[in-house]
This record gives sequence, C-alpha cells and structure tokens, in this order.
Amino acid sequence: MPRIGTIRPTHPADIEISDLGKRYGRTDTGTLAMAGVTLSIPAGEFVCVVGASGCGKSTLLRILAGFEPGTAGTVTVAGEPVAGPDPERGVVFQDYGLFPWLSVRENIAYGPKQARLTRDVVRERTDRFLTAVGLTRFASKYPHELSGGMQQRVAIARVLANDPAVMLMDEPFGALDALTRSSLQAELSSIHRETGTTVLFVTHSIEEAVFLADRVVVMAGGASHGVPGHVREIVPITLGADRDVTSPEFNELKRHISALVHEGVAAA
Repeated sequence: MPRIGTIRPTHPADIEISDLGKRYGRTDTGTLAMAGVTLSIPAGEFVCVVGASGCGKSTLLRILAGFEPGTAGTVTVAGEPVAGPDPERGVVFQDYGLFPWLSVRENIAYGPKQARLTRDVVRERTDRFLTAVGLTRFASKYPHELSGGMQQRVAIARVLANDPAVMLMDEPFGALDALTRSSLQAELSSIHRETGTTVLFVTHSIEEAVFLADRVVVMAGGASHGVPGHVREIVPITLGADRDVTSPEFNELKRHISALVHEGVAAA
C-alpha cells in the first residue's frame, strides 16, 4: 500500500487500567461481569485482547471509549481519567457506522471539519488518509457503492483523520471474508507503524491477534461462567514487523494463546 509519510499523533497516549471492575444492576446484588483488570499500555503500543465470548473484552473497550463507566478501579489515558467519549480516543466497530448521505471524502473530512480546522488542513488530512487506505479513486463514491472491506477502510481513515492519541477497535474485521480481512490486517499494521497511535484491538481471532499485536491480553471468565471476566495472561509477541503466519514461531504462539483461552473457559 502507499506510504503516508510521517504522521504521528499530536499527543500519543499511554493507557493505565487499575483494578477495573464492572457490575450490572444493583450495586450490591447486580451481576459482576468483570473484576480486577489491571493493564498498562505504553504510548504507541498495539495490544490485542482475546478470549471466549462474554469474558469482558468489549466491556473493557466500551469503558475505555467512555461509552459506559466502570464500577470499580480507575482508567486513565495520558494521565487523565476517562469520563466520557473524546475524539482523542477514536473507535472503530464491526459495523462501519458511516454516514450514508456523505461521500467517502466527506465521511473522512467530517471530524476535522467539526473540529473547525482550516480548509487546507482538512483537505490535507483527508487526502493523506484516502491514500493511506487506498481509496483515492473512490473519494466521490457513497457507502452503498462500496464493498464491506472498502467501507471498513473508510471507517479507519475517518478515525485517523481526527488525529487520535488512542484507537479502540472492536472486531473491526469480523464480518469480512478471509482475503479482505488479511489485506486489511496488513494495511492496519502498516498504518500503525506510520502513525504511532496507541491501539487496543478486540478480536476472537487468535491468528489476527498474533499477526497485529505487540502483546496479546488473554481474558477469561465472565458473568455467564459464574466468574468475573479477568486477565488470565499477557503474552508478548516478539516476531518483528514482517510476520509469516506459516512460520513455526508464529504457530507456536497461536497454540500457546489458544491453550490459554480454552483453559480459561474450562477453569471458569
């Protein structure tokens, strides 16, 4: 894919999660969905979170995004408590969330325009990230004229155009076919190396996690298992930037993480 030059976030941010818990319902008798989650993510790191359904992966991301509060512990980004949504924390979901009445270019430009940046800056950012996701030729198209993979490219570019310090991604490639998913994984990895944005990426795919991450956080438990969701283990990925999914080292990491996920389900 085309390189996008040096585009580092203005304030690359670290994330600090300490003894985080989430209880739904009454304070004393509600369902304890997650407890004791502690995690430090240095600025610029790419962290993937894996685990069985219901272990709290998406709950963790929603709390980080500011969409819902934790009920115990603390969460800070760049030293500031998370108290609600903020453009510094861009979010990409599985459903693309594009504005259907806006073109590709207009969707990407929406955030910078809302931030009242100058016309030249809006144009420069929009052009740069259109190039980054390989959609320059489709700038005037509308979402309904694009494939699912193209729409997800627009969603990623739209978040990046806001120059976020943190990017939160919840199964963004889960609905895509295998070939498109593989292509977007490679593009996201390249974009991350260029921008330096801190990324927390939730996925069910262990192979995807090993391909993308600097570290993989394995979660276990969850309300449906009768044990609060928690961090079972954090696995460092030391494969370098160019990763071969067929290599023995890659597949050994996949087997190790898969065993942790399945042991977590059994233990719960």
